[in-house]
Amino acid sequence: MIVDKALYRDGVRTSCGDLSDELDAMRASGAADDFLWIGLKNPSMAELENVNDELGLGLHRLALEDAVMGRQRAKIEPYGTDVFVVLKTLSYIEETSDVETGELMVHVGKHFVLTIRRGELSPLAGVRKELEQDGEKLALGPMAALHAIIDKVVDQYRDIDVELARDIDEIEEAVFSDGLVSSDVIYRLKREVLEFRRAITPLVVPLRMLHTSGRSPLPHDELRLLFRDIDDHLHFVADRIDSYDRLLSDVLSANLAKISVQQNADMRKISAWVAIAAVPTMIAGIYGMNFDHMPELRWHYGYFAVLTLMGVVCAGLWLTFKRVRWL
Repeated sequence: MIVDKALYRDGVRTSCGDLSDELDAMRASGAADDFLWIGLKNPSMAELENVNDELGLGLHRLALEDAVMGRQRAKIEPYGTDVFVVLKTLSYIEETSDVETGELMVHVGKHFVLTIRRGELSPLAGVRKELEQDGEKLALGPMAALHAIIDKVVDQYRDIDVELARDIDEIEEAVFSDGLVSSDVIYRLKREVLEFRRAITPLVVPLRMLHTSGRSPLPHDELRLLFRDIDDHLHFVADRIDSYDRLLSDVLSANLAKISVQQNADMRKISAWVAIAAVPTMIAGIYGMNFDHMPELRWHYGYFAVLTLMGVVCAGLWLTFKRVRWL
């Protein structure tokens, strides 16, 4: 389904008629920086093939299959002079500290930008409005639109990085305080960090090559500078994500060690009380056998003497365990 389409000439949005006629006119005029921007949401293979045939985009069959199937690894792939990009759009859920993932595919070629959104998480509405207010940048052509899209997605990554850093700080503080933290909480956060990492890491190398390689399809030095700025931001977030993963592993190990120490302390206390309780239990068991020849049973003060013995031995054990900090 086409959710938006526009024709951009000299950095200005104009009304768009028949897509194939508009694209043929741009190709004939020779204005390299004029382009169509077509936005699709959850298209079927038939819809995508229809757009491809109508516009004569010449999209590769593999790119069409990737766009329809979704669940692709984040990537930037050149197809001749075209570029196919898969981006993971992320959203942080404050209530559950979860990171939800959407998918955005962008195919950029001469005179066209085709964006395909899967799921509900997409920043494209805001990107179009912001870019249309910057005619000078928009006049740089379809790669300027690609820059704006990737820049918006990377800005989302930076926002999520701040939220995850806050969650990790809270868990780290809780682990090294007097209380205990459930390992499930740490594992859950590690899973969110891993999902975040899967969205970022595959883009690091191809994004750098996009603005450094001599075979890059970027036509302007100005665009290379813009992509280099995104590359710096992406590397910053990627480095922090790597540190989060290591830190959470260390926090998890520390938490497990703390739980183990606490369990050992509990076992010492239980063992100490069992030892104290064993003494009167043993003495009571002996005198509960009711043999005929037990002189203490006939002694007038035997009962009180046995109780006193139990109390003295138990008190002595309690003081001993208290001194060695078992209690």
